[in-house]
Amino acid sequence: MSSTLTDLLATALAARAPLIEQLAAEHTDAYRLFHGTAEGEPGLTVDRYGPMLLVQTFHHPLTLDGLAELQAFYAAALPGLPLIWNDRSGKHSRIANPLPPEQQALAETPCEFSELGVRYRFQARHGGQDPWLFLDLRAARRRVMQEAPGKSLLNVFAYTCGVGIAAAKAGARHVINVDFAESSLAVGKDNARLNTLATRPRFIKCDAFAALRQYAGIGQPKVVRGKHLPPFPALEPHRFDLVFLDPPRYAKSPFGVVDLINDYAALFKPALLATAEGGSLICCNNVAQVEREPWLDQLERSARKAGRPLREAEWISPEADFPSVDGRPPLKTLLLRV
Repeated sequence: MSSTLTDLLATALAARAPLIEQLAAEHTDAYRLFHGTAEGEPGLTVDRYGPMLLVQTFHHPLTLDGLAELQAFYAAALPGLPLIWNDRSGKHSRIANPLPPEQQALAETPCEFSELGVRYRFQARHGGQDPWLFLDLRAARRRVMQEAPGKSLLNVFAYTCGVGIAAAKAGARHVINVDFAESSLAVGKDNARLNTLATRPRFIKCDAFAALRQYAGIGQPKVVRGKHLPPFPALEPHRFDLVFLDPPRYAKSPFGVVDLINDYAALFKPALLATAEGGSLICCNNVAQVEREPWLDQLERSARKAGRPLREAEWISPEADFPSVDGRPPLKTLLLRV
């Protein structure tokens, strides 16, 4: 660790003071405190999730001195917030470091935090690896809450359904969350119960391809090239006012391959066809080597080919707690009017 880590943490905290004040006024107590890639210690992140701090390392583990320096700084700067460290620098980004028994118990204890007045569950350690809400998507959730009142929303690759819960909280009239993982949807259902919502969101366990193709009216056959596909729910064709598409970098299933570098169009086309005329499609791409303008150009060409040309495109950038050295953050989010 750098001998100036404390200075780096202090500089980052000071730079966020106006944002943290703004977020507190918006009933938000979850944000990134240190974004090492842009703030002097690549591979190190520090996030606040309500009553807890989550430290993650992605390039190499903390040294004992480095961990002690982190603990000392935040104990003084943000007293009363326990700190949990998850080392994810090993293979497949899996959490590798054991914790003392008391810290392990704390890490596995559910708590709650708030973002833009929406309540969410948090657990520093659980059956998966990633936190239950990605904080760099706050700007996108904020925009969804502005767009959602009175509209229908389809949230695909919903994970723990943060976008869907935010839309329901903002007054969407109909919300559907689709994810293949029952454990993620279970957290989403818990998130829904934490909030007073005007409409009850739906939670559908399904492969994204099978869901999108059915909603788009393309249809999903049960047998492909003589092979029976795994069971999936039957869904009626439907066009939504707002579709949110946040796929992982790469995933393979019997229904198709998600590939954000080489074939975003495979997902984009059915998502576009499931978007109502005059509606909006929000697309995310978190692969750093994918550049903004070529990606937008690819989506525009795909939309024209599908007979649904884009009327407008708007970039949604991460908020100030996710600074970028070159102004090109890895997470790219596009709001497309169709």
